[in-house]
Amino acid sequence: MPQGGGMRIALGCDHRGLNLKQAIVSLITKTEHSYEDFGGYDTTPVDYPDIAQEVAEAVARGEFGCGILICSTGIGMSITANKVKGIRAAVCHNPFTARRARQHNNANILCLGADVVGEDSVKEIVQTFLNTEFEGGRHAQRLEKIEALEVN
Repeated sequence: MPQGGGMRIALGCDHRGLNLKQAIVSLITKTEHSYEDFGGYDTTPVDYPDIAQEVAEAVARGEFGCGILICSTGIGMSITANKVKGIRAAVCHNPFTARRARQHNNANILCLGADVVGEDSVKEIVQTFLNTEFEGGRHAQRLEKIEALEVN
């Protein structure tokens, strides 16, 4: 995932994740990466599966190097995104889980819980996710088994 010159990031949230998404936008704009915002854009309640699907499909098509999704826990976004073939969305609560999601699972969407992860820690989590590479090796064999389960 890490690339010279930055990568394109698909970004989305529901109404509960808006403040955290804004903090992430601020972070991304200070890096070599770019992003596209798939919504939500305000605190009007929205259905997180709609946004998760859009982001996941864009990442699966290869239009973006990765995605970041935010809802109150990150769980709903993760469940939805993982329904899209080729997506490996991981809920991460700290830099360790973000690092392992990339190293061992080659996660391509980071899911965050706005009620779980504060703005103080999100910077390190996002940077870790964006800057960690997949280790391959024995983990590649395991991913092949996961991919074999995808039926659509």
